[in-house]
Amino acid sequence: MRKSIPILSGIIFLILLGYIIGTSFLKPERVVFYENPSQTERGYSVIPASMPIGDANIPSIQSLNEAFVAISEAVSPAVVTIIVDKVVKNKGASPFHGMDDDWFWKFFGPMPEYRGKALGSGVIVDDKGYVLTNNHVVDDAEKIKVKLMDDREYKAEVIGADPRSDVAVIKIDARDLRAAVLGTSESLRVGEWVLAIGSPLSEDLAHTVTAGIVSAKGRNNIVDSSYGQFIQTDAAINPGNSGGALVNIKGEVVGINTAIATDGGSGNIGIGFAIPIDLAKKVMKDLIEKGRVVRAWLGVTIGPIDDSFAKAMGIDTRNGALVSTIVKDSPADKAGLAVGDLIIRFDGQKVKDPSHLSSMVSNSEVGKVTSVVVLRDKKEKEFKIKLEEMPDDIENRPIRGSTESTSKLGIMVQDITEDAARQYDINPDEKGVLVTNVDRNSEAANALRPGDVIKRIGYQDVKNVAEYRAALDKTDSEYVMFLVKRGNNTFFVTLELTK
Repeated sequence: MRKSIPILSGIIFLILLGYIIGTSFLKPERVVFYENPSQTERGYSVIPASMPIGDANIPSIQSLNEAFVAISEAVSPAVVTIIVDKVVKNKGASPFHGMDDDWFWKFFGPMPEYRGKALGSGVIVDDKGYVLTNNHVVDDAEKIKVKLMDDREYKAEVIGADPRSDVAVIKIDARDLRAAVLGTSESLRVGEWVLAIGSPLSEDLAHTVTAGIVSAKGRNNIVDSSYGQFIQTDAAINPGNSGGALVNIKGEVVGINTAIATDGGSGNIGIGFAIPIDLAKKVMKDLIEKGRVVRAWLGVTIGPIDDSFAKAMGIDTRNGALVSTIVKDSPADKAGLAVGDLIIRFDGQKVKDPSHLSSMVSNSEVGKVTSVVVLRDKKEKEFKIKLEEMPDDIENRPIRGSTESTSKLGIMVQDITEDAARQYDINPDEKGVLVTNVDRNSEAANALRPGDVIKRIGYQDVKNVAEYRAALDKTDSEYVMFLVKRGNNTFFVTLELTK
C-alpha cells in the first residue's frame, strides 16, 4: 500500500499540471464584434470573416434585432387586412392530366359562378383613410371590409383602380389612423434587408412579419401587367399578402407586395415580388386627384435585343429597346423614329431593357420635350420628342406600315423596308409583306412568327400592305390561305378569319 502512494501522487501531479497548462495557453477568449476595427468591444458575438473596407456602420446582431422589432411595432398598425365579397369565376382545371384547360372548358362549358370571399392586405397612407393595395385584391368586389390591427372594422369604397400597374386605392371612414411612411424604391439596393407585412392565408394570421433581402430589381413579365420592374425578395410572401407592405430597414414602405413564384404549389418558395413604391405613389396620386392614371407615351412597340441580333447589327451593347412597330401620328412617328431603331437613352438615362424604358416613359410628364437617343446604322442619333398622353384606344390605333389588327388573324404586318429587312435578316428586295407580331393566343401563333414574309393570299400575289389589305377584303370564305416564305423555305398556311 505504501508503494502506491508515490504513484498516486504522480498521477495527481500530472493532472494538475495539465489543467494549469490548459488554462494558461488554451484559455477561450471573448470573441467580439466591432462596429469597425478601431472601436472598442460591443459585446459577445462572432467576428465576421471579413469586413468591407471603410464601412463604419456594420450593426451588431443585437442592433439588427432591435431594428426589426422597432420596424414591426411602427409599421404593423398601418397595415390592414382586406376581406372582399366577390363573384368568383371559377373555370377550374380540366379533369384530364395534360389536356389544355382552355380547350376543355370551351367544349364542355364553364362551371357556374359563385360568390366567395377573397383575402388581401393594404397600407394606410394618410389619416384621411386612404389605403393602398393591389387591383387584383378588390377587382370585381361587391363588398369590401377593412380590418385594422386593433380589430376595428370598416366598410371601404374603391376610389380608383389601375389594372395596368395592379394598383388600387380604397378609402375608409375612420379616425386615429396610423399612416405608413412611404420611401423611395429608386435607391433600393440588391442585398438590403426588407420586411414583408401582411395577412397571409387567413385573417387569423393578420400582421405577419417576415424578413429577407432584396433579391433583385427590375424583374419583368411577373404578372399580366403592362409595366414591369418588380422588386424581388426572399421575405416570405403568401396568398393574402397581396397589397401589403415591403419595408426597408428605416421603416419606410418601398414596395407593395403583389405576387409569388411557385413550383406548382400555392405556397412561398422564397421568390416574391413587389410593385416599386415610386410607381405605386404616382398611380395613387392620379387615382385620388383625377380618378384615372395619366401616362405619357412614345407610340412604339418595343422588344429586347439579344446576342444574335446584336451580332447581326454589328454592335457591342446588349442593352436598350428595339423598335418593332410605330403607331401612326404618335410622338415617335412625328419625331422621325424608325422601325429597327435601338433606343439606348431616354431623358439622359441609359435604357436597360424594354420594361425599363416603358417604366421611364409612363412616369414622365405629359407634354415634356424629352431627348431620345437611338442607334441607327451603328451610329447614335438624337431626337427631341414631345411626350403625349397615352390614348385609351391605343390598341385600335393604326400602325405605321402595318394594317391588320390582331382581331382578325392575330398578326401584324408591314411593308418591307431596308430597316425591317436588316432587323429580320431578309432580302430588302423581297416582294410581300413582313409579319412583325403574332398574338400568342391566336391560331396564327401555331403557324407564323415575326420575320415571315407573306407573298400570296389565295391566288393573288401581294407586294405591299395595300395589296395585302385589298386581297383580304376580297376574301369571301371564312378561311384564308397564305403562301409564306421563311428563310429559304416556302409553304402554305391556312387560317380562319374571325369577325
